[in-house]
Amino acid sequence: MTKASLPERVTLDTNVAIVANGRDTHASLACQLASIEALERARERQQTLIDTADHLFSEYRKHLSYSGQPGIGDAFFLHLHRHQGDPRHVERVPITPSDETRGFDELPPNSLDPSDRKFLAVALVGRGRLVNATDSDWHEQQVLLDQLDVEIEQLCPEHAHKPHA
Repeated sequence: MTKASLPERVTLDTNVAIVANGRDTHASLACQLASIEALERARERQQTLIDTADHLFSEYRKHLSYSGQPGIGDAFFLHLHRHQGDPRHVERVPITPSDETRGFDELPPNSLDPSDRKFLAVALVGRGRLVNATDSDWHEQQVLLDQLDVEIEQLCPEHAHKPHA
C-alpha cells in the first residue's frame, strides 16, 4: 500500500457512538445523523485509531454493547472489536500513562479533562483526526489541539460549545 492509498485515520470520541445510538443523549436528530454517518465512514473507508493498552477500547466498552445491538454505535463497537487486528480497519498505537499534569507522556502539560486525554494522545501518536459529537471540552482546548497539530472534526457544532449562562 502506498502512502497515497493509505486510509484516512480517525480517533472517535466515545460520544460519537453514544449519540449514534440515540439513547441517553441530549443531541439533536441532525447530530445523531452526523454521528451515524461518521461511524459509517470509519467502518467503510477510514482507519480507526485505538491504543495498544486498550484505554480507548475500555472506554467504549463502558457505554457500548459487544452484541452490536441495539444501536448504530453498538454495531460500530462490534466492528471495532472484530477488526482490531486488521490494519485495513484499525491501527493500534502505543501511548504511555504519565503524571496528572499531562495524562500521557506524549502530551505536554495541559488542562484537558483527564478522561479526554487518551483520545488526544492516540490521535497525536497515530497522526489522525479527532472526531467529536457533543463534548464542549474539545472546543475549549483548541489552542492545545493547534499546538499539537491535531485536527478536530466537530460533527455537531451546536453542541461543541458550552451554553452561555
